[in-house]
Amino acid sequence: MKQKESISPNCNRRDFLKMSAGAMAALATTTIAFPATSKAMPMKVTAVSFQDCLNMSPVTMAEKSSRVKSSFEFLLKTANEINDTSLRRSTVDILRNPAPRLMELYPTNSEKKHAKQRLVDANFLKPSANYDEFLPPCKDSGQAVIPFYTAPGSGYSSHHSYPGGLATHVAVNVKAALGFFQAYKDVYGTSVNRDIVIAAQSLHDLHKPWVFQWQKDGSSRTEYSIAGTGSHHILSLAELIHRRFPVDVIIAQACAHNHPGTIDDEREVVNWLNAAAILANQDAKSVGLIAEDGNTLPIPRRVEGFITHLGDHDWVLSVPSAKWMVAKLGEISQRLYKMSPSDLQTDKFYALRNYVFSQITLEQLYMIWTTEGETALVNTVKSIVTI
Repeated sequence: MKQKESISPNCNRRDFLKMSAGAMAALATTTIAFPATSKAMPMKVTAVSFQDCLNMSPVTMAEKSSRVKSSFEFLLKTANEINDTSLRRSTVDILRNPAPRLMELYPTNSEKKHAKQRLVDANFLKPSANYDEFLPPCKDSGQAVIPFYTAPGSGYSSHHSYPGGLATHVAVNVKAALGFFQAYKDVYGTSVNRDIVIAAQSLHDLHKPWVFQWQKDGSSRTEYSIAGTGSHHILSLAELIHRRFPVDVIIAQACAHNHPGTIDDEREVVNWLNAAAILANQDAKSVGLIAEDGNTLPIPRRVEGFITHLGDHDWVLSVPSAKWMVAKLGEISQRLYKMSPSDLQTDKFYALRNYVFSQITLEQLYMIWTTEGETALVNTVKSIVTI
């Protein structure tokens, strides 16, 4: 099957969001309706052969997914609802091109060595860490390594671990955060800053395209840890510090992985902001990200941070469902596609799982399995990758 031209990270060659009128129409003859045996949400999926999967890049798989496309469209639409003109423009720009402009600060290994020593001295990084463990490979600081909407939502054994998983993950989180925002407004009669909630949640994983780069075998790059959390979190915060985003947005974003409601929990958030400031060649206290005593966030702690944290909880379901669904697809792959157990650790299985999960999403497949049973699950997989 002939592949359509891949889209560049900033969508200049072909606008992903306008795909439906042209490219999707061209695919109409090869799309199939959702399997009749399934009661899941109606959608169009392009059926391909197993060989097609092997010849298709993860980026192209994401571009073919109507679910990924609609999720990314939602993110852009919601970001464009931000009232503050500067914040709106900056947020949309990053979604369209999450370039690691932070790397402008690291033209040579000399700057990397200095940053590493500061991180090690603060006990945020192990002394044996290589430079690419805290600053992933990057050829151009002005361009995303891969487009936002084609990146996985997490590591290859964790949640939303498929092409386009980042878009579906963040879309769920933004919807959840806005739900909490509206609930607090309705029940308590006061309104916090909606702009902050949208920007912080939309960009909380902005550097997953940089950290989880697709590898030649179809898996994603291994993530390392900084300050006790995944490096994508620290790098995303550092990026916003470097780009001089509003302090309140950066603090709310920092709270995605933990809340400042207890001494121990808040200490983690403070550490992440300090680590990010080091990578951005700034001082967290001087920038206004932490209180003067260096122990807490600025007092009083804003509600937007708690809302951002609450919104980032899809992992409670999506992490275990990924573990169970990947294992289940492995079983199906051996039965339907005659894979051996050893094939499940090669590009053969990676290509199959990337395409199947990107087209219908790992999470929806799990829900089909739990609500409709084994037969509906197997039929759904067969309808996406033909035997």
